[in-house]
Amino acid sequence: MADTKLTKEFTLLNKYGMHVRPAGLFSKLASGFDSKIEVEKDGNIVSGKSIMALMTLEATCGSVLKVTAEGEDAEEALQALEDLVLRKFDIPDEQ
Repeated sequence: MADTKLTKEFTLLNKYGMHVRPAGLFSKLASGFDSKIEVEKDGNIVSGKSIMALMTLEATCGSVLKVTAEGEDAEEALQALEDLVLRKFDIPDEQ
């Protein structure tokens, strides 16, 4: 199967945006996939597998992130990451 490159936009819905806990959860989930995962906000592109890089985006609630996955499991990666964002990272105090 050939590598696939897919891009999707996610809107952060959790109260405090991409701080350390969501960044950790996002990067841990992204790291479980073989695909290269990049996250873009306001023209800044970082690795979706790096907690520190994600935090440099300074993404607050309502920010739109453009997430690109490239690899054989790109579709599954984007779906899993979108589900995590839609669940507000499963952080109870940010619902």
